[in-house]
Amino acid sequence: MSTPTRPTEREVAAPAPAADRLQASTARRSRSGRRTSWATPWLFLLPYLVLFGTFVLAPIVYGVWISLHDYDYTLPGKPWVGLRNYTNLFDSESVTAGPFWDGMKATAIFTVFSVPLLLVVPLAVAVVMNQRFRGRNLFRAVYFAPYVLGVAVIGVLWRFLLDRNIGIVNHYLGVVGLPDDIPWLTSVPEAWVALVGVTVWWTLGFNAVIYLAGLQDIPNELYEAAKVDGANAWQRFRNVTLPGLRPVTSFVTMVTIIASVNMFGQSYLMTLGQPGTDTRTAIYAITETGLRNFRMGDAAAMSYVLTLVLMLLSLAVFWLFRERKS
Repeated sequence: MSTPTRPTEREVAAPAPAADRLQASTARRSRSGRRTSWATPWLFLLPYLVLFGTFVLAPIVYGVWISLHDYDYTLPGKPWVGLRNYTNLFDSESVTAGPFWDGMKATAIFTVFSVPLLLVVPLAVAVVMNQRFRGRNLFRAVYFAPYVLGVAVIGVLWRFLLDRNIGIVNHYLGVVGLPDDIPWLTSVPEAWVALVGVTVWWTLGFNAVIYLAGLQDIPNELYEAAKVDGANAWQRFRNVTLPGLRPVTSFVTMVTIIASVNMFGQSYLMTLGQPGTDTRTAIYAITETGLRNFRMGDAAAMSYVLTLVLMLLSLAVFWLFRERKS
């Protein structure tokens, strides 16, 4: 029987076995992989972050800086004024408070009358378009078609159609025996009727398409179960359709409010802010202040006050459409 021999000095200094080398290599690749997996999502996000920082964050910061200065880009000096541009908006003696709050009042009038119509009318159109009938695709295209037109086309087109003297709308009202001298663009409340009506006709197709996508996500089993329980059409709409559309309705409400508060083109092209400044919205006032009167600091301060109002409205919408535990 032979006795085990001790490894020689040369055998001790020999390289590690293949299994050890494989384990070490695996550990190195694992550490490298962790570093790669950490960096991969940021590399994918990098193009977006560059664009977001350049075209969103940088303008926001630059706008705040402008709002804190007496900024006139036609003059070399732009002195620091602190919060004066903001406090002037709440000082009735300043030259900026009156136009801005008149614009906010006009914006509120337009938003209050246009948003409910842009929530209800597109929903009714979407419910009809969700049914099966001959020519449904043509019907959908007809309602969405105006939305592809630009605001310049819409404004100029309806400015001629609603003209008091040569407009075709007053002409056909006279043909059917109705008053044919309505000042659609030069008097209130007729001007508000024209602005709200044209905006609803123009943009209802977008909201209707969003509603239609939401309607098609509601399972038919819920409607069949409601029918089995004896629910009529109104009860199915109220208890199945409306709860199923809650997230979609929240989104549509939000984007509609934002679009209505930012209304500018229709007023600028159709009524020119007339009569007086009654239809001159907040965006109209900001544009006049910054680009026509060259008071960019005041205009920037107006913009951030309007942004704050929009943020508060957004929070109110989120609270209104929040999930309730029953």
